[in-house]
Amino acid sequence: MYKLRRFLKDYKKECIIGPLCKLFEAILELFVPLVMAGIIDNGIRGNDEGYVWRMGFLLVFLAVLGWSSAMFTQYFASKASQGAGTKIRRALFEHIGTLSHAELDKLGTPSLITRITNDTNQVQQSIAMMIRLLTRAPFIIAGSLIMAMTINLRLSLIFFAAAVLIAFILWFIMNQSMPIFSAMQKKLDKIGLLSRENLSGNRVIRAFSKQKTECARVDEATEDLAKTSIKVSRLSALLSPLTYAVTTFAIVLIVWFGAVNVNSGDMKTGEIVALVSYMTQILLAMVVVANLVTLMTRASACAGRINEVFETVPSVTEKTDKPINIDKNAPKIEFEHVSFNYSNDGDEELSDLSFSVPRGATVGIIGGTGSGKSTLINLIPRFYDVSGGCVRVDGRDVRDYPFEQLRGQMGIVPQHSVLFSGTIRENLSWRNKNADDGEIVRALKISQAYDFVMKLPKGIDSYVEQGGRNFSGGQRQRLCIARALVDDPDILILDDSFSALDMATDAALRRALKENTAGTTVIIVTQRSSTIRNADLILAVNDGVLAGCGTHAELFESCAVYRDICLSQQSETEAAV
Repeated sequence: MYKLRRFLKDYKKECIIGPLCKLFEAILELFVPLVMAGIIDNGIRGNDEGYVWRMGFLLVFLAVLGWSSAMFTQYFASKASQGAGTKIRRALFEHIGTLSHAELDKLGTPSLITRITNDTNQVQQSIAMMIRLLTRAPFIIAGSLIMAMTINLRLSLIFFAAAVLIAFILWFIMNQSMPIFSAMQKKLDKIGLLSRENLSGNRVIRAFSKQKTECARVDEATEDLAKTSIKVSRLSALLSPLTYAVTTFAIVLIVWFGAVNVNSGDMKTGEIVALVSYMTQILLAMVVVANLVTLMTRASACAGRINEVFETVPSVTEKTDKPINIDKNAPKIEFEHVSFNYSNDGDEELSDLSFSVPRGATVGIIGGTGSGKSTLINLIPRFYDVSGGCVRVDGRDVRDYPFEQLRGQMGIVPQHSVLFSGTIRENLSWRNKNADDGEIVRALKISQAYDFVMKLPKGIDSYVEQGGRNFSGGQRQRLCIARALVDDPDILILDDSFSALDMATDAALRRALKENTAGTTVIIVTQRSSTIRNADLILAVNDGVLAGCGTHAELFESCAVYRDICLSQQSETEAAV
């Protein structure tokens, strides 16, 4: 929690005035038992009705004043906690945006969602409770002890013994609860992961009639979370009864020994009532502290998870944010003895890749599943950093570029088609928010999406649901290709982006790309040999190694890996043409 204090720097006034108002309320509350003692000893015992009325009005005044002070505290606590929570979420989102793919893979999407939502809510709630109660409860306890000492020093020893015993109980419960709360949040991450998988893969689950199996998985995860929650709840539930038991026993001792003192004439009845009232105030304050300890323990675990995200340093960073000079005479893309490993465990996903791509060339990358095709192209926009060797764009190492200059010249269509809620126009304007209708229509025509988009009631202003679920797989792919084509990128990367297209649309799209992307370096990742057979350069990748590099005719004759792929899809006569 301490590390997150920076998010409260704009709410210093609220964090100071709020506790002071609560402190003022606590001071007023400490005077109430003294007023009650005066009413009993001076008003009732002395038959002074006027004194009783005056003190009664004073009690009402103290109550109204305390209520007003509490309302101010509530306002400042809400303002500070809500504001800090908003800043934490914004900062988390911004920081996550700076992380490379490697860190995102490590943290996991479900866990990050839980940290932005649930964990931040816990921290936000704890801030509000700290402003409202963190100063009041200790002050009430300390103040009640001091006031008890002014009434009877010997009986105040009971107060001190009770306070020490309750403090030990609180420390013990807090020490035992914190690790369990941390485990709870991790199990909540697992439920988030399972929920995400089941909701996004609902059709697959139904297709294989796996509803019962998936329900069992979810039940197992929720049962595990429930057992952990019950364990920590039982532990936390001990706080209130133990605190009540200690305090009630202390009240019994006060009444017992106080009665003895009253009988001997050393104390008055009103003083006994005041002492009991102070003990009751300590009891209520301790109950508040007990609940606050439970909340703070959970919030501390959540804050640790939030700080884990903030402390995660991106492995891919910019050396500068200013544009660098490039060599327009150099090849557009160069790989020089490139190696890459996701986990640094010695088992390389790519090994010693070297090739050069001329400007304006069309490059095909083909290989079996898991051969490293997508990994290879992810190194060009620097989603990951190479483990060895060098990747160059326009003669400069990609690590020298600012992200905006490097990725700004690329149009990328990922393997999984991703559309965002909004209109088609808004989705297609991601590369250039000022793109006019002419640019958007041109991109739609090249991507073979123009016909089905224009048949929609609102054309390019038609609504796209979350994830583009109101479009088919092939339509989503074509819209993603159109988005990459807007604003004429220097490098167009198509990562298996024709997989959902029929052969006729595939051929029409390739023809349109060839006719309308002159000067653009096009990289096509595919498993269809027919898609790239007319490419200027074909890279055959096998188990992270470049098995062959050349044209279709050259590779068909010299590269066994490429030849096997072609023959698995076409007859030898068709493949050799």
